[in-house]
Amino acid sequence: MFQFHKEGAKIILVSATIAVAIIFALDFLVPEQYYWLKKIGQVAVLIFLLLILQFFRNPNREVTRPSDKTILAPVDGKVVVIEEVYEPEYFKDKRLMVSIFMSPINVHVTRYALNGVVKYSKYHPGKYLVAWHPKASEENERTTVVIDNPEFGEVMYRQIAGALAKRIVNYAKEGQRVMQGDDAGFIKFGSRVDLYLPLGTPVEVMLKQKATGNRTLIAQK
Repeated sequence: MFQFHKEGAKIILVSATIAVAIIFALDFLVPEQYYWLKKIGQVAVLIFLLLILQFFRNPNREVTRPSDKTILAPVDGKVVVIEEVYEPEYFKDKRLMVSIFMSPINVHVTRYALNGVVKYSKYHPGKYLVAWHPKASEENERTTVVIDNPEFGEVMYRQIAGALAKRIVNYAKEGQRVMQGDDAGFIKFGSRVDLYLPLGTPVEVMLKQKATGNRTLIAQK
């Protein structure tokens, strides 16, 4: 069933109210000799409202059989990085990073990529560099979450704001047991999510591959 994420409720309500008000205002205030100008304005408002609605859509993608042996894509988007990097915040050693970039037209719900217990969850205020900038993962507004999984050990994911994103929502609490596929948060208006896996983890995706949250297999044991 088609549904919207709860984080969009206020924005959708306000946007819909403004859109309806503008459409009626154009209908009453614009003279008939400017009929096509009036219709162009009304169509533009409707398109804007549809963009807001599509951004906050939340497709039902339940994971029927969550598995400790798999890591699924936490978000929709495109795989833009697969490389070994030094992770300075929590692990303080090298990890295998898989980064998924989300465009404004992607679904922006963040889902738990794996089962486990939340060992670490922290919000960092920061800049709003474009999401693909090399320093975005260290300098942009972001949240860092580490999940301890029975098969993979500790796996980190990082929600990173982009140039348009102005709010990151993170539901993970330290000590919480989470289930693969459940709602983990939301990033409003564009960004990316980085996964930090143990070195040697067999990765099942390729660069530039399209990823679908709760559907695309990132890694498995």
